[in-house]
Amino acid sequence: MSKPAPVPSLFDDDALSPVPAPPLAAHTEPRPAPKTPAATPAVPGGYTASDIEVLEGLEPVRKRPGMYIGGTDERALHHLFAEVLDNSMDEAVAGHAKLIEVFLDADGALTVKDDGRGMPVDPHPKHPGKSALEVIMTILHSGGKFSGKAYETSGGLHGVGVSVVNALSERCEVTVWRDGFEHRQVFSRGHPISALEQIGPSRKKGTAVKFTPDPVIFGDAAIFKPARLYRMARSKAYLFRGVQIKWSCDPSRIHDQTPAEATFHFPNGLADFLAERIKGVETVTPEPFSGRIERTGEAGAVEWAVTWTPAGFGEADGFMQSYCNTVPTPEGGTHEAGFRAALTRGLKAYAEMVGDKRAGIITADDVIANAGALISVFVKNPEFQGQTKERLSSSDAQRLVEATMRDPFDHWLTASPKTASQLLEFVVERAEERLKRRKDKDVARASATRKLRLPGKLADCSANAIDGAELFLVEGDSAGGSAKQARNRKNQAILPLRGKILNVASAGADKLVANKELSDLMLALGVQGGAKFKEEDLRYERIVIMTDADVDGAHIASLLITFFYRQMPDMIRAGRLYMALPPLYRLSHGGKTVYARDDAHKDELLATDFKGKKPEIGRFKGLGEMMPAQLKETTMDPSKRTLARITLPRSEEMVEDLVERLMGRKPEARFQFIQENAEFAVDDIDV
Repeated sequence: MSKPAPVPSLFDDDALSPVPAPPLAAHTEPRPAPKTPAATPAVPGGYTASDIEVLEGLEPVRKRPGMYIGGTDERALHHLFAEVLDNSMDEAVAGHAKLIEVFLDADGALTVKDDGRGMPVDPHPKHPGKSALEVIMTILHSGGKFSGKAYETSGGLHGVGVSVVNALSERCEVTVWRDGFEHRQVFSRGHPISALEQIGPSRKKGTAVKFTPDPVIFGDAAIFKPARLYRMARSKAYLFRGVQIKWSCDPSRIHDQTPAEATFHFPNGLADFLAERIKGVETVTPEPFSGRIERTGEAGAVEWAVTWTPAGFGEADGFMQSYCNTVPTPEGGTHEAGFRAALTRGLKAYAEMVGDKRAGIITADDVIANAGALISVFVKNPEFQGQTKERLSSSDAQRLVEATMRDPFDHWLTASPKTASQLLEFVVERAEERLKRRKDKDVARASATRKLRLPGKLADCSANAIDGAELFLVEGDSAGGSAKQARNRKNQAILPLRGKILNVASAGADKLVANKELSDLMLALGVQGGAKFKEEDLRYERIVIMTDADVDGAHIASLLITFFYRQMPDMIRAGRLYMALPPLYRLSHGGKTVYARDDAHKDELLATDFKGKKPEIGRFKGLGEMMPAQLKETTMDPSKRTLARITLPRSEEMVEDLVERLMGRKPEARFQFIQENAEFAVDDIDV
C-alpha cells in the first residue's frame, strides 16, 4: 500500500524562526496596552487544548507497555527479569561482580542481587532533591551506559531497563550496599513511596532489586514461571565464564521438575553450553570448533562453539543461538551473518587448498543446515531492532565476528586434515542433496504443467522452479482478469474461482469428488486430497486466497480455508497458505492517495494523514473494480503488500470443534453460536 507522505512537523526550523521586528522610527508613539485576547472559538467536534494529554515520568510505559517490552503476555513479563538480570551481568562483565543471586519467594516477588559496585546513591547534579538511584528508577533513558565511562560494553544500552521494570511493578524495593552503608528505597508503579533511607553501616557492596509485577498491567499473566526463570539464569552463566549465578525458589512455587536451588558456573563458557545441548548426539567431527578471542582497542570480544550432526537435534536439523553483550538475539542479526560467512569462506578456502573443486556449490545454508551453533559477542554501543533487543543490527559486529573467527577456523581445519575432510564431505553432500531436490521439484513442476489442461482457468507462471512461485485463488472472473494483468508473470499464477465453492464440512465425499471447481483447484496445485496429500507435490511455494474485502469475500475465504483444513492440513502446518489483505477504501487529496484496509483504518487515516482536510473517499465494491495497477500496488506486489499466514493453534481439537460448529451439518450449532456472540456484532447496514 502507498506509504503516507510525511506530515510537516510543528517544530520545523522555519516554524521556529523569529519574525524580524520593523526598524524603530526616530519618533515613536507609545504603544497601547495589549488587549485581552478573545476566547478561542469552539472547534467542531470539541477538539481543544484540554484534549491534549501530556504523559510525564513513567506514565508512557504504563499507558503503552507494548512499546517498551513488546506486550503484556508471559514472554513480556519475563522480559522484566531479563532487564534486571542484564544490569547485574553488566557489572560482572565489567569486572566488578562475581556473584549474582536470583530468588523467587512464596508471594511471587522476584529478587536479583549482585556483589557489584552498587547503584550510586549520592545527589544527582541535574535533578535537585533526587538521588542518582531515584533518577535511575524513575526517569526513562537514565543510567551509566551511555557515555561508555562506567561500562565498556553493556546489554542494557538500547532498552530502557530498570525504570520500565519499576513502572510495571506493583512494588519495587531497591537495596544498595556501598560506601560503608546499606541504603534502601521503595517504589510503587513507578513512583517513590519512601525516601532513600540509610539503614546502617555495612561492609557489603552490591545491589538488590526486589519487584512484584503489577496485575493491573499483566492480569493473569503476572506470575513468574520458575522453570523459565531457571533456564534464563542458567543461560546467562554460560555467556560469561567469570560469573557465578545462584538460583533459589520457594518450594511452594514449583510445580514441575525445576530444582529449588542450584548454582551455575561454567568455566568453559559456550563450549560447556554446547556440550550440554548435544549430549548423546552423534557428531560429524570428534570435537566441536570453539574459542574466545578479545580484540584490543574498540573492537570487543567474540566467543563461539559449533558442531555438526547427521542425525539432527531432536525435532530440528540444526540450531543457532546468538547473544550480544549477554542479551539473547532470537531473530539473529549481523553477528550471525559474520559467523556464517567465516565458516563458509573458511571451508571453501580449505577445499581450494586441498584441490576439492566440489566446494564451489557450497552456500552458507549448506554449512549451517545441520549445525548446532552458539555465538556471543561483546561490543560497544550495540544497535538493536526493537526495544526487546531481538535482532542485532550493528554493522561492525559482522566484520568483528568474521575477522575474529577466520584465522582460528583455518588453523582448526589444517591442524586435523581428517576432521576437516569429514566436515567438507558432509557439507558437500548437503549441497548436492539441495541441488538434487531443486532439480526434482523443477522437473516435477514442468511435468505437471504439461499435463494440465485448464483453458480459460489457470493463468500459470512461466518459471519452473517451485521456490518463490505463488498461486492466487481469486474470487470471480472479473477479479481474475484484473489479477492477471497485475501479476508478475514469472512467479505469480492466477486461478479464478466461480463464486462460493462447496462447503466440504457439510458435504459428502461423493460431492467432493464430483465438484469440478475443487477438482480444478487440486489439479492446479498438483496434489491429491486427504491421506494421499504430499507436501512435496505442491507446485507452488505459497497459495494465496484473494477475495473481496466484504462479507461475501470473507465467506468464500472461510469455505476455502475449511477445504484446505479438511483435505490438506499439512499444507497449513507447513505455513504455505496465506490470505491477501486488499483495501476497502481509497482516499485521495491534493495528489496524495492512500488505501485503507477497513473502516477503522479509514478513520485512523482521516485523523492523521488527512487531518483538517476533506479527501475524496472511494469504496471498492470488489477486486474486479480495482484497476490492475491498484491491485498490484496494494495487494500483489511483494514489496508493498501485506499477507496473513493461516496457521493452526496448538489445540487442533479446538479447531475441529469450531469448524464443525460453524461449517458443519448442524444449523442449530451455528444458531447457538450466533446467539452467544450477537452482542459483539457490528451493525454495518447502510440506511
